[in-house]
Amino acid sequence: MTGEELILGIDFGGTKVAIGLADRAGSLLVTRRLDTDAHAGAEQVVSRALAAARKLLADEGAADDLVAIGVVSPGIVLEDRILLAPNVPGWEELRLRELVADEFDGVPISVGTDAKAAALAEWRWGALADTDPAVFLSLGTGIAAAVLVGGRLLAGANGAAGEIGYNLLSPQDTDGFASGAAPLEEAVGGRGLGGRASVLLGRPVTAGELFGLARENAQAKELVGAALDELSMHVANLAIALDPRRIAVGGGLVRSADVLLPALRERLAQAVPFPPELVSAKFDQDASLLGAIAIALDA
Repeated sequence: MTGEELILGIDFGGTKVAIGLADRAGSLLVTRRLDTDAHAGAEQVVSRALAAARKLLADEGAADDLVAIGVVSPGIVLEDRILLAPNVPGWEELRLRELVADEFDGVPISVGTDAKAAALAEWRWGALADTDPAVFLSLGTGIAAAVLVGGRLLAGANGAAGEIGYNLLSPQDTDGFASGAAPLEEAVGGRGLGGRASVLLGRPVTAGELFGLARENAQAKELVGAALDELSMHVANLAIALDPRRIAVGGGLVRSADVLLPALRERLAQAVPFPPELVSAKFDQDASLLGAIAIALDA
């Protein structure tokens, strides 16, 4: 793999970290994955990820070919902290760019929000190509959306555009963020669904397993149905507000696309004056990693 300029991407997620090397065309050449092990805290995640990235470069003989690094994370990544990223203890106190720069001295580093970066990758190389306006909907451990207008990401005044995990569920959700809650994410995100399913069924159950169980277990089916009803309402409201041409759905929950997408399409068709096309993301599991590559290339 020597002799070619390479980009390193690191995607920090709530349950896994993805690391990859890509060429300047955005083609992933080699990838590695490791568990986040969130309960053990933020610092160990970053340390293990950077060590794995170093080993990947060494294994591929690519250290001298590295020209840029892109790093993405849930939340709003600032120089001295990360906002709106509560899923890993200590994550919001991280100086993420600084930690990566200490490991890769002298290599240009770009940092960004995972869902927004994933939207950029899908617009450049995937399911949102030639689409305007476009929405990327990330359904995984957390819930977020990213909006592209004319191929440019809508950041918002504080970098928080599309953080729909904080959407309120009812008029009774008067505190929402101020009380430390992310109502929609807790209701339909992977971690919230898995937690409720585990209590309901009396054993540890992931969100992905829950969707499979819903085919034969009445309790699981009822829980999934309620979650899809809630989620589809918010997606419909998003489509009404933005009038996008296409919505691409990515993230871990898309492994259950056969259940998830029909429910969303049905609500869009019923509720939205001009229903957008709804598709699976091309890079259903690698969108954020490719997004990290994309922001590095742009920089």
